[in-house]
Amino acid sequence: MTHFATVLTAAKTIETTRRDLPPVVPPGHVRLALATASLCGTDLHYYRHFANAGFVMQRPVTLGHEACAYVTEANGSDLAPGQLVALNPIINCGQCENCRAGLENHCTAKKFPGSATTVPHIDGFFQAAFDFPAACCHPVPEGTDPDHLTFAEPLACSMHAVTMSGAAPGERLLITGCGPMGLLAVVAARAAGIETHATDVRPEAVELALRIGASGGFVSGQDNPEPNSYAAVIEASGSPHAFNAALDCVKRRGVVAILSNIQPSGTPVNLHKIMLKEVRVVGSFQFNAEFRRAIELIVSGRQDFSQLIAARFALPDTGAALEHMLAGKAAGKILIKPSA
Repeated sequence: MTHFATVLTAAKTIETTRRDLPPVVPPGHVRLALATASLCGTDLHYYRHFANAGFVMQRPVTLGHEACAYVTEANGSDLAPGQLVALNPIINCGQCENCRAGLENHCTAKKFPGSATTVPHIDGFFQAAFDFPAACCHPVPEGTDPDHLTFAEPLACSMHAVTMSGAAPGERLLITGCGPMGLLAVVAARAAGIETHATDVRPEAVELALRIGASGGFVSGQDNPEPNSYAAVIEASGSPHAFNAALDCVKRRGVVAILSNIQPSGTPVNLHKIMLKEVRVVGSFQFNAEFRRAIELIVSGRQDFSQLIAARFALPDTGAALEHMLAGKAAGKILIKPSA
C-alpha cells in the first residue's frame, strides 16, 4: 500500500514523499489511516534544530506524536475496521520496574515515535497511513470528533502536571504560559475542580484561558499575580522569566511543577528562593494513567475543545504549519488533517 508521508530531512526542511507499508501488518500491530494529528512544541524544536533537549536526529524522520486514526486492518486484535482510536505514543515494555509500578513514562525500554530519544528512530504520525501497536490504540464511542480526540496526548501531559503539582480542590493554582500546553493545563485543573489563574505576555492568550475556564488572568508587564498566594504553580511557557515569576507567586512550602521544556539561556534564575521558601520543584514528563482520563474528558463533551483549535493544515502543508507555529501566530493547537 502506497501512502503520503512528510519527512524532516534537516533543520527547517520538511519533504513530502510516497512510501509503501509492509505487505503484512506486524504481529501485535494494527494498520491505521490518519484522522487528525496536532503539532507539539517538541515537533517545533526538532523542526528548528533537528534536535531537542540534547537529542539529535540521526536520520530523516517523520514527526508527530499527537494523533488519532481509523483502523483499516485489525490484524486479529479486538479493534474493528473503521473504528476511531486515540493513539498513546508511549510504547512501553510492561516488564521493567517502572512499568510494573504504573510509571510507563519512565519505562527503561520505552519507544516513542517521531523522536530522537528512540534509536533507531520510529516514524511519527504525520503520514497518511501507518502500523502501530494495538495496545496503544484506544477505541472511542462513535460520533467522537477526531479534531477533539487528537488532544488526548497533550491533555494527558497537562493532567500529569496537575497531578505532580499536588493542587487540590479548594486551593489556587497558577499557570505561567498560555500556549497550547498551558491552556490544556487550565482545562485539566478545571476538570479537577481547582481554582486556576493564568498569565502570559499575550493578551489574546490570556483571554482564551479565561474563556476555557481560568477564573483569573494576568498579562505580564501590565498586571501580575499576587506574590506568595498560590499553593502550586505550573510553569508551561519555557521561559526562565516565568520560572522566576513562579517562584515569586508560589506560597512558602508550595510546589512548582515544570511542564515546559525550559531552554538554556543567559537569564539568571532565582534559585535562592527555592531554599528560602522551601519550595518543591518537580518535573512533569509525559503521563501515565492520565491518558485514559484525558480520553474520558474528551468524549464526555464537558469541555468544548473547538475553542482550542487555532488552525488546520493539510498533511502536505506540514512545513507551512510548523512555520505558522514558529511565527507565534497561533493561540491554541494547530491541527494536521489528511487533506484540506
